[in-house]
Amino acid sequence: MGGVCRPDRSRVVQRPHRVMVLVLDGARPLDVGIPAEVFHPETGFPYEVSACGVSAGTVLSHGEFSFTVPQGLEALADADTIIVPGYVPVGRPLPAEVGEALRCAASRGARIASICYGAFALADAGLLDGLRATTHWDAAEKLAERHPQITIEPNVLFVDEGSVLTSAGAAAGMDLCLHIVRRDLGVSPANEIARALVTAPYRTGGQAQYLPITSPAAQGENLAATREWAMARLDRPITVAALAAHARLAPRTFLRRFAEETGSTPMQWILRARVDTARELLENTRLPIDRIAEQVGLGTGSNLRLHFRRLLDVSPSEYRATFAGRG
Repeated sequence: MGGVCRPDRSRVVQRPHRVMVLVLDGARPLDVGIPAEVFHPETGFPYEVSACGVSAGTVLSHGEFSFTVPQGLEALADADTIIVPGYVPVGRPLPAEVGEALRCAASRGARIASICYGAFALADAGLLDGLRATTHWDAAEKLAERHPQITIEPNVLFVDEGSVLTSAGAAAGMDLCLHIVRRDLGVSPANEIARALVTAPYRTGGQAQYLPITSPAAQGENLAATREWAMARLDRPITVAALAAHARLAPRTFLRRFAEETGSTPMQWILRARVDTARELLENTRLPIDRIAEQVGLGTGSNLRLHFRRLLDVSPSEYRATFAGRG
């Protein structure tokens, strides 16, 4: 890099959004593969994805794997989004030239994201100072001790701070990448990519990581069937009692387990699901706002506008103008 940040160059011709995966020594293969799949041009959406390392050539991976990357750090100068996968050993010192390249990219406006232990690279580069961030639960304390100026949120799937994003363990990297697609193109393209990858189209960033706990019954997606049941009935009233009855749990037990799995209350989760369903209808139909509000169970257009503004900071009309037809 020679210590000089290359300025962002204006382009007249539209080009795909360039996603660069920065593969560091000890990279975790799944972390590398997730953005490669989500942003692959074969999805039909306007992304192109490539990989780079500290220098071009072979990068030793975690386990009995290695990657051959065609470019070195100079590739970051033209990237629109840079993703740093997790690597081991966790928290080893970041090479100075990597930190410099990441800071240069951030200074010209590139979006930078990390998966799992990749948060240590962003932290060591100074990109997370004063921000919220997350990483895999087993390294959260270490990250907090090393970087006390960062607010660590150890029990969420991902954290979006605008131009800098971090995610928890490898599977949460999928949630983060799909969240980026939703930000760029809207709900429908993200759902289409999720279906192709046979994964859940939407888990909120605040959904809890699956931490080791004493009761095995509370781990994993035990209430997934109940959430699917609710999703099919968003146009109707849904109560905690009805949800608990479907899950065959006492209401108190249901509320506790729902919070453990999603990081939110059932009503908060349902409200977000209704708003996200409204987003998809705004993207793909010409239905009036009032009709969409009825279909998603929010009653009136004014109610939809209220929740839309509170959760997304835009009106439904502004959202439609931005994302209709983008996919």
